[in-house]
Amino acid sequence: MLHDHQKLMSVFALAGEITGRKKLQKMVYIAKKMKFPFQEKFEFHFYGPYSEELTLRVEELCNFGFIEEVKEDKGGYSQYRYTITSAGCEFFESEPMDIPQLKECLINMNQQSSRFLELVSTIMYFEELAKDEVIEKVAELKRKQNYSEEEIDEAYYYIESLKKTAYSH
Repeated sequence: MLHDHQKLMSVFALAGEITGRKKLQKMVYIAKKMKFPFQEKFEFHFYGPYSEELTLRVEELCNFGFIEEVKEDKGGYSQYRYTITSAGCEFFESEPMDIPQLKECLINMNQQSSRFLELVSTIMYFEELAKDEVIEKVAELKRKQNYSEEEIDEAYYYIESLKKTAYSH
């Protein structure tokens, strides 16, 4: 019953503190695209790929006392920080999941900015398109973010480096 919750707990157990709902969404989406066993369905939304299922699971894990969500006011907007609780650690360790390379990928993603992960996840969402078409989509859908050509190239390079890490098992 809680198998998908257990997988999500691995994100918090392995990555440590995660700052931002958007960052959490992008990390799980990217991990799923890297063939890690996450089941949540994602749709394209204002900030890129978004999963209502993921939002609900995180809320349930907070209600179970396995994850702590701390809301911080950041001058005009709210930001959320997530950490695993001791009860969450016990739950996670009761049925440890061996997912090779997941920890390395999550730690790497958690070190990136939400803005960059939004770009990476958007590129991955449209991966079936040619690169020039993806760049058009990014320019059209992410106009306010004003991503530079260098940032887009960096995102493509980052995706390739994550694939090398994820598929090295």
